[in-house]
Amino acid sequence: MRGQGQSGRNELSGGVVHGPSIQASAVYGGVHFRTGDTPDRERPWQLPQPVSLTDRTDEVAYLDDLRARAVRQGHATLATVSGLGGVGKTALALAWLHRLRSDCPGGQLYADLGAQSATGPADPGEVLGGFLRGLGLQAEQVPYGIGERAALYRSLTAERRIVVLLDDAATAAQVRPLLPGGPNVTLVTSRRRMSGLALEGGRQVHLEPLAPDAALELLAATLADDRVATQSDDARALVALCAGLPLAVRIAGARLAARPRRRITTMVQALTAERGRLDALTIDGDQGVRAALDLSYQGLPSEAARLYRLLGLHPGREFGTAAGRALFGGAGTDASVGDLIDLLHDANLLIETGEDRYRFHDLVRLHAAGRAEEDEPAEQRAAAFRRFADHCVATATRAETAIDPRHPLRERSFGPGPVVTEDFGEGTQAALDWLERELHTLMAVIRRAGAAGVAEAGWQLADALGPFFIRRKHYDHWCAAYRDGLAAARELSDTAAQCRMLTSGGLGELGRGDHACALEMFELAAELFAADGDRLGHARTLNYRGLAEHRLGRLDAAAELFARAAAELPGCGDHRAGALARLNAADIALAQGRLEQADADAAGARAGLLAVDDSYNAARAMILLGRICLRRGRPGEAEERLSSALAVLREVAAHYEVARALEVLGEVAERQGRRDLARDRYQEALDLYVVVGRPVPAAEVRERLRAWGEDEGPGAGTGR
Repeated sequence: MRGQGQSGRNELSGGVVHGPSIQASAVYGGVHFRTGDTPDRERPWQLPQPVSLTDRTDEVAYLDDLRARAVRQGHATLATVSGLGGVGKTALALAWLHRLRSDCPGGQLYADLGAQSATGPADPGEVLGGFLRGLGLQAEQVPYGIGERAALYRSLTAERRIVVLLDDAATAAQVRPLLPGGPNVTLVTSRRRMSGLALEGGRQVHLEPLAPDAALELLAATLADDRVATQSDDARALVALCAGLPLAVRIAGARLAARPRRRITTMVQALTAERGRLDALTIDGDQGVRAALDLSYQGLPSEAARLYRLLGLHPGREFGTAAGRALFGGAGTDASVGDLIDLLHDANLLIETGEDRYRFHDLVRLHAAGRAEEDEPAEQRAAAFRRFADHCVATATRAETAIDPRHPLRERSFGPGPVVTEDFGEGTQAALDWLERELHTLMAVIRRAGAAGVAEAGWQLADALGPFFIRRKHYDHWCAAYRDGLAAARELSDTAAQCRMLTSGGLGELGRGDHACALEMFELAAELFAADGDRLGHARTLNYRGLAEHRLGRLDAAAELFARAAAELPGCGDHRAGALARLNAADIALAQGRLEQADADAAGARAGLLAVDDSYNAARAMILLGRICLRRGRPGEAEERLSSALAVLREVAAHYEVARALEVLGEVAERQGRRDLARDRYQEALDLYVVVGRPVPAAEVRERLRAWGEDEGPGAGTGR
């Protein structure tokens, strides 16, 4: 019997950060929002569209042979495609992987690992989160730690037949957690040879520049006319100046294709002069690309050239038309900026990655940023970044309100001129999806805001991400955003902003397990609230401090803080937070064996939560009341209360809390001698714990079933 064991995993309630948004165990899994039924596992088709591939027959044949041997032996296929920037690594990978779609019907996963990104290589834990969501998990089902994510990823891919493309990898260590389970196919592209993946069975495919005849074939396909055939000597000179790099050939060819009457010799003369300038710079074999880029840039209309260099200031990996409008400024509309983006795309300066989504090749991005440095005055670059930061704050604030309309807002401040807000659609899911997609960019803006002279945008953007972090639980980003936001608020000497950063950031630290750091942040916020005469803010920190004290194992201190919060918050006007604090106090009282006090506090909390129409947390209080009844030896009454809570929680698809209720109901049935019913309830609880990625309670229930000699069911042997 384990009627008392539940207290080891009590789910405390954070109350609110700046309003009623953080609720039951803001940090430990009890935050709830409607998700609907758990969806069937989806089949992701994430690979970008392939471009035409010229030559590379030997490399394709090698990959085909590698795949055939792996299939015969029942092994995974792992290969690294390496070579210079612009040599066509991604083009080869995409062309070959797309051919495998019928053999690998389980889906395609793609990640840009950003070895050449201005913001540094992608974090493999973040990439794993995207892969897990692509495989059909809801965001709240994705575990926090990279080890748990990698184990779950391997489990979910072990029985599939999928392909994975890890583009622009930095190191073998970055790649290893991203390798799927089972006999699947993974290609890695990198400027490095990645010999460190040999232990994982990785093979090497090194791309050299195209041979002259192959480069001529690519140029002819790009021009789509007879100039290569009729001006063959000049064409050979042109591809030689491009050093056989497909990217350079495509860029030069696009420029000629836009001028069908221009002779190739004109391009050869211009490129020769440009190469002469670049040869002195020793740019690791990229001179051909750089020369072609300079010529292409010089041939752009003035507005397209300006947008090109301003896009070089974009801090993220991808962007859309709205971001371009913000950087461009002035009277630019979606249509006019969209036309300019089309020009850049037609000139092979942008890669289209999805509907209204674009990115630079890393060499092109470096070139665009360099042209911005040379051709755009410093004050114009600063103004463009301010416009872009304002765009991020405005759109993120709109998303914040869509996710949690009750999350109180401080008035946002913006720079001069109109602010571009992206239309991401309507509703909570659209807002969450936009923030997820843009998170890398938003974090880069927060990091750079202080140095860029827009500290206000830094803390305001962090603040707007609060409801998103509560739901998606990206704890590393959560903590980093509020750490940088706090620095920005301190730079501005804005006490209220500092308090918001400290409380929100403290909850993030609590979520990732740094309880001492969280307590320090909450205590500092309490001092600032008190000095500012903010009674409500100070009362809220009592609840936060109680959460930290409890996680540090100091139950008496936690109980005192929760009791004070429950007493003070209603008097400050926040009845819901007061009820949640009382629910926390009840949980502590149960853990300490003070059953009468626990019962009174849980019942009082439930009444308070029902009074503010919070049926979800009221159902959580009912679970606690059921646990108290079980401790008192009243299993029949416990079942009645737990069943009542279960009905509410099932209705709103609160999967984690449903699992907790079922687990306690299993204990009730076990105590009543109804072994089959107990087993069924434990099994359903285990299934749900596995689905929502909660390894600790799943392990406890699995051990109980194992002790009974029962089948472990889903999740067995996965290491979760």
